[in-house]
Parts: sequence; structure tokens; C-alpha cells
Amino acid sequence: MTFNTKRLGIGVLAAVVLIGGCGFHRKKYENPITKETEQPDKVLFDKAITDIEKGRYEVARLTLNTLINTYDSSEFLAKAKLAIADSWMRQSGPEGMAQAEAEFKDFQLFYPTMEEAPEAQSKICEIHIRQMEKADRDPNNALRAEQECRDLLTKYPNSKFAPQTEQRLREIQQALAEAEMVAASYYNNKGALAAATNRYTGLVGQYPLYSRAAEALWMDGNAYTKMGARFRQKAGDAYARIVRDYPLSTYAELAKKRLVEMEITVPEADPNAVARMKFEAANHQEPGRIHKLTDFMRRNPDVSDAAKTGAPTMDPPKREIPASVPQSADAVAPPFNGDVTVAPVTGPSALDTQPDARPVPPVPAKPGDAATPAATDSTKKPQ
Repeated sequence: MTFNTKRLGIGVLAAVVLIGGCGFHRKKYENPITKETEQPDKVLFDKAITDIEKGRYEVARLTLNTLINTYDSSEFLAKAKLAIADSWMRQSGPEGMAQAEAEFKDFQLFYPTMEEAPEAQSKICEIHIRQMEKADRDPNNALRAEQECRDLLTKYPNSKFAPQTEQRLREIQQALAEAEMVAASYYNNKGALAAATNRYTGLVGQYPLYSRAAEALWMDGNAYTKMGARFRQKAGDAYARIVRDYPLSTYAELAKKRLVEMEITVPEADPNAVARMKFEAANHQEPGRIHKLTDFMRRNPDVSDAAKTGAPTMDPPKREIPASVPQSADAVAPPFNGDVTVAPVTGPSALDTQPDARPVPPVPAKPGDAATPAATDSTKKPQ
């Protein structure tokens, strides 16, 4: 097969992939009403669902709004409102996604106790996942997706969507960590070591399940080493964490050698970390050739290396002050833990009982002296 034929084959294959993703086939609606009845509101709902499955979204929404406005006590009101949100999500595009999110949030507001409420939150998370971009681009949708997935796990921890959302959160955090890795590597290559270490340290602290966390710690330790002897302990901490928390990584042996050279105690590997890394290695799925060849055509990040186990971080990211910035006395001092009370002043104050408390104590008056003015102008000449 010649080179041109190979290129043609790749081009045809890519076209097939794109066509397959354009939605020429219609997906069945996920939440139909299975109740067999000829009620007018049920007939309207079934007609709208058929229109959604065939891509006639505007017609479907008109039918569903007719159901809602005409049969205000219908048992299918909640399902109709959820179907409107689903139709916007299927329509896709910036407008469709924005409208879908608003409709799903309205559904949760009006029907917070229904079994579909966790599903609505899951769809909101999926909306932002679909709009996530690669690590070197705007992370706003990834941050929103992370927030919405956290909300689902917090509000509905026992729902059937919780395990799937937990895995989604790991994948989102893989993408966010990769974005931090790109920024840290940029600073490191430019020689801005303080900024690089700040990014590397914060990255591993916030996203310990990141697939390249050991590499980030290795780069962190090397950058601290270049910054001088004052940061020797921080470099040692980074190397020690590789040995303890990522013992099966390719950087573990290098970190051990570096700790020996620095005459720092080499820690023992965490058994839980060993078990976790063995599980990840056994369950890792390498992307296929098609996926790799068409990666440049996708705007979404590649999260195939995301962790499959371990609790994702539930706290929002925090920015830390670089180690090279001196800390103020307020930052070093322990926080105040006492009670602050307010009470009226009774009796004489210190200014009355202790003359030395004044900047310039008053001169006591002698008997027979004329009263002196409270203040005199030293620049005024006598007449």
C-alpha cells in the first residue's frame, strides 16, 4: 500500500467517525412513560417524545408546553418539564446547552424530591463535560463540570448516578491537573522556578490521583534543588512523597537515590498506595489507534489515563503562596481563638489616672496662677 493510499484510508476513516458522531441515527428517549392509557395528556406526551427522537425539537417543546399549560394537574407535568430540558440538550450547540442547564435547574427547584432530580444534576454535569476543552485552553467548563459533579455527590450520595459521577469527577480532575502541569512546565522551562514549584506543589496537593503526579513531584524537587540550599528540605519532601505515595512509578528509584545523596531518610512505601497503583495498572486501557489518529480533531481533553479508583478531591482548588515569598508576622502567628466582647466604659480612664499615658503630660497649675489656655499658637507674636 502506498503512502497516498494510506493517507486516503485515514481520511475516509476520519470522515466515517465524524459522520457517525453527527447524529444521523436517532437515540431512544431515556425516560418514557410506560403507563398504558389514552388520557389526552399522555397522548400529548407520547407525541412529543416521538418528535424528540426524530429531531423535531421545536415541535416537541410546543407540544409539551401545551400539556403543561392545559393540564395543570396532570401526573405527567414533571416528566414533561424534564423532557423539555432533554430536548434542548439533544439539540446541542451553545444555546441548546445553556437552555438545557436552565431547564434542569428549574426541574430540581420544582421537584427536588423526585427520583429524577439526581438525573437532572447528572445531566448538568454532562453538559459541561461535553464543553470541556484541552489542557492548553480555557478551563472554565472543566471547573464548572467539577463543581456540578461535586454537587451531585454531596446532595445525592446514595443515588444510582453517584458511582458514575465519581468516575466522571476523576476524569475532570485529570484534565484540570493536566492544565496545571502545562502551566508549571512552562514556568519551569522559562526559569521561573518559584512559580513552577508553586504550581507543581499545588497540583499534587489538589489532585493526588493525577496520572503524572510522580513526574510533577520529581520536577518539583528538582526545581527546589536549583533554588538553593534554603529549599533543601522542600526538595527532600517532594522526593520522599514520590517514594511513599507513588512507589511503583518510574520516578520512585530515582527519588530514593536522590534522598540518599541528600542524606535524608528514605520513607517506606504506603501499602495502600501500592495496592492502588497495582489496580490502576491492571485496569488501564490504552486508547486505540483510531482514537490517537483523530485526537487532533477533538476539542475535548483525553482522559483515558484518569484514575479508576480512589476518592476524588471534594474541596475547591486553593492557591498557595510560593515558598520564595517571605511570610508576614501575621501569617506566622497563631490565629486568635478568644472571645471579643463590648462593654461601656465606667469610671476614670487611663488618661485620667495615669498622666504618663498622654504624649505630653500636662504641667500641674500652681495656686494663684492664671488659667492657661488649652492651646496656644507658638507662631503668634505678642502685641
